[in-house]
Amino acid sequence: MARSRFLPDNFTLMLITTVALASFAPVSGQVAHFFEGVTTAAVALLFFLHGAKLSREAILAGIGHWRLHLLVFATTFILFPIVGVGLRPVLEPLVTPQLYTGVLYLCVLPATVQSAIAFTAMARGNMPAAICSASASTLLGIVVTPLLVKIVLPQAGEAHHDALDSIGKIMLQLLLPFIAGHLLRPWIGDFVKKHAKVLKVVDQGSILLVVFTAFSAAVVAGIWRQLPLTALLGLLLVSAIILAIVLLFTTFISRKLGFDKEDEITIVFCGSKKSLISGVPMAKVIFPSADAGLIVLPLMIFHQLQLMVCAVLAQRYARRPEEAESSAQAAGVAPVAKG
Repeated sequence: MARSRFLPDNFTLMLITTVALASFAPVSGQVAHFFEGVTTAAVALLFFLHGAKLSREAILAGIGHWRLHLLVFATTFILFPIVGVGLRPVLEPLVTPQLYTGVLYLCVLPATVQSAIAFTAMARGNMPAAICSASASTLLGIVVTPLLVKIVLPQAGEAHHDALDSIGKIMLQLLLPFIAGHLLRPWIGDFVKKHAKVLKVVDQGSILLVVFTAFSAAVVAGIWRQLPLTALLGLLLVSAIILAIVLLFTTFISRKLGFDKEDEITIVFCGSKKSLISGVPMAKVIFPSADAGLIVLPLMIFHQLQLMVCAVLAQRYARRPEEAESSAQAAGVAPVAKG
């Protein structure tokens, strides 16, 4: 029997298991340093493989939709932070100040690549534009996210790494492997495409490693003593409110600006996503290890929520031809066949 779309997927269950493992058996000392090194190497490999996977033809095909890309970038890097900061007096009491720091952090992250493209494909949106927009958002976020952290979280910026220092480290860990992989695409691109399961294992494995090391450090620092159950429930509500605002905005503005349905789908799914793959490694660079676990917790909650909600939306978008045909038949009008 097929799993309900409202139930967590396997990766989410693995994330929960990883957090539980880090909670009951956290690593520290030299073992923690070893895991840090392995995690850094795994994340670099992940971005190397993503660079090799990215098709230059898809970039060229989607790059001309500049109005669409500008709207997605504005939603990702301007609307999200404005919503997070603007609603802080209302939403922060639902969680804790430390958790809301994580909420603001997720608001300044780039869009995710895989799920945005997957949902766009499921809903039959503009795939070349989605590939180009989501990939560009990830690369842009390497520079923009640390700068926005400095603006949105000035206390964190003063206490931790300097923004330029963070950008340099993130570029070294994420951008350089990505570019290297893309430059080697003519030689290894077919291999990566044929072994897509390997990319998925590296993808999920690297995130699980980062989450494990981050939560281990947070548990050692006493994260669960600082986090009441009511704050977790409040975090779910805060994530739902922010996601609903962004989904409503992207749908409304794309129609108001005259985008067709395929472009609207791309804008909705690329503009509403926040990247777990980029966000977790960046948090390890920008924030101290002891704080990173609590910082990425809102991102993990938001990630699962956006997957469940967008799965429903994608199916609704995908049904639109049948709905149009049914409406035409109900009105006594013969549907027009597309040749």
